[in-house]
Amino acid sequence: MDLELKQKTALVLGGGGGLGGAIAWSLANEGANVVVADISLDAAQSTVTKLVEAGLKASALEWDLAQLDTIDSKVSEVEAKYGQVDILVNNTGGPPPTTAHSQDSSLWSKHFESMVLSVIKITDRVLPGMRERKWGRIITSTSSGVVSPIPNLGISNALRLSLVGWSKTLAREVGNDGITVNIVLPGRIATGRITFLDEAKAKREGRSVEEVSKESTAAIAVGRYGDPEEYGDVVAFLASTKASYITGSTIRIDGGLITSI
Repeated sequence: MDLELKQKTALVLGGGGGLGGAIAWSLANEGANVVVADISLDAAQSTVTKLVEAGLKASALEWDLAQLDTIDSKVSEVEAKYGQVDILVNNTGGPPPTTAHSQDSSLWSKHFESMVLSVIKITDRVLPGMRERKWGRIITSTSSGVVSPIPNLGISNALRLSLVGWSKTLAREVGNDGITVNIVLPGRIATGRITFLDEAKAKREGRSVEEVSKESTAAIAVGRYGDPEEYGDVVAFLASTKASYITGSTIRIDGGLITSI
């Protein structure tokens, strides 16, 4: 199936990580020109090197999402390289494990700016061009915690859920402009972030990482952690012309982990 993404410009935030890197790969493999943005230039470049070695088009961009005053200049760099952004993938890092109570207000503010406000402002920056061209894709990666809150991820559960409400509202505002706006949420995808969370839980509960991983796997319908490429491929489909009638949706890519309907 041709997803018709050739020569589209895709900006993938957090593209140096496991999920972001997989998304960048899937989009580039479909012919998109991909800008891989990450707070770590080395991480972004690592993703880009793999793509370029495979004959795909990609470039790296160092970007600290907490620095809101750099958004316009960073997007301008992308536009200078490949033209206006057609596909925006909002993928941010997660906060540290915390309870929902007794957290300092400065911690809430810090992660609100980097995880939520940055996403909103970057989207606002690229939307005018999309509306003018009558085509665009806004895809925001969150967490299964927005459907079934994850214990000891209080800040993440709360802040990521706010992006779901924002995304759903935005979808209705720009749908007539040929722009789709969707949320994707991963279950237990085998990335460094999941390894970190498994290790933190094992330490907190005095158990082995293997025991924690085995317990988590048992709760997944397909009986395994997901492959990052499986996640990236769903995002690529949502970015395509084939998914033009999917908007305002929350897509679970979780192997059947989430038990709610």
